[in-house]
Amino acid sequence: MSQHSSYGLAAKAKARHSAGMQDKAPRTERGRRTLRRLLDAAAAEFGERGFHDASINGITQRAGAALGSFYTYFDSKEEVFRALVSHMGQLTRQFINERISDAPDRLTAERKGIEAFIEFVRAHKDLYRIVMEAQFVAEDAYREYYQVFEEAYRRNLQAAESRGEIRPGFAEERAWALIGMNVFLGLRYGVWAEDKSPAEVAAAVADLINYGLGPRPDGK
Repeated sequence: MSQHSSYGLAAKAKARHSAGMQDKAPRTERGRRTLRRLLDAAAAEFGERGFHDASINGITQRAGAALGSFYTYFDSKEEVFRALVSHMGQLTRQFINERISDAPDRLTAERKGIEAFIEFVRAHKDLYRIVMEAQFVAEDAYREYYQVFEEAYRRNLQAAESRGEIRPGFAEERAWALIGMNVFLGLRYGVWAEDKSPAEVAAAVADLINYGLGPRPDGK
């Protein structure tokens, strides 16, 4: 299968999933609470057991919900998995955005954002297993997870550039580089070990972002 064909199939799968989720979106607060419980339970089930060993029954038992409630919102295990990947991306972005909302400039926002992301990962360690597994279970959802981050990141960098807060140019490449850096910082200091505080890690990385690898003008 050609790369073009695989992208086309991924786009069709994404469109079918989006249409299905819109049709089944809860219309009451009770329904929204049930959906949140199911997604939280799915995060625990997939995070602990992986996609192939996880089960719909396991999700509903964790959520304290009837099997029929699951099928009110999802048609299959794959569909709830896709929804969960998107949901975790939304939660991550919301958490970081709240933490950086009072940053006076982009460089400060980068430092606060790294700190917030590591804190988020420590509280949601299942995030990495779920997102990494998505590249094999639902590649389109995996790509979209990072593409949504990149688009928002690029817009923020371009806005900071227009305000004179960062040097101009290469917004797309910078966005992907910063995302990649955050992914592995979260893995090292959020999942593998917690031997340094998020603030300490963020300060060290902020020095790299602010000054690069070249010698600083002050000689430090």
